[in-house]
Amino acid sequence: MVLKPSLPELLVGLGMVGFAVVVGFATAAIPSSAYAKVGPAVVPWAITAGLVFFGLLLTLQGLTGGWEHERGVDFDWRGLGWLLAGLGMNLILIDGYRVGETQVIPQFGFIIASTVVFSFTARAFGSRAFLRDVLIGFVLALVAYIGFDRVLGYQIGSGMIERLI
Repeated sequence: MVLKPSLPELLVGLGMVGFAVVVGFATAAIPSSAYAKVGPAVVPWAITAGLVFFGLLLTLQGLTGGWEHERGVDFDWRGLGWLLAGLGMNLILIDGYRVGETQVIPQFGFIIASTVVFSFTARAFGSRAFLRDVLIGFVLALVAYIGFDRVLGYQIGSGMIERLI
């Protein structure tokens, strides 16, 4: 069986490799200390390596014919809609929304915004257990908030619940 290259998959793979090159140049510009064993560029270099690795895998997949076993699967537009709605809600809820000097949507904060994006993402992937997803998302967001705010001292999205803690 001869496989012909699949252009969309090939372009995605090459695009990822190209993006990795851009990230690598930006990472190389991060100043480092001569005394630090682990500097600020460690994570960006790891991300660059991951982008190169997966970009090359996608490029190889595109050269060998792409994802032939998934050609008959319909695209889940409803799932994409839930995912995009969750990301949009996260952007709006974490800081609120202003029109001029008027606060149209209040600042709900990190915990509520993250709970909403978790619930919407779970729904996008087919979950029908809304209350369970909200509870899991809330617990994960609360743990993340406490970890960043209380343990690391890095303040993220102060809102209604965060003011109570």
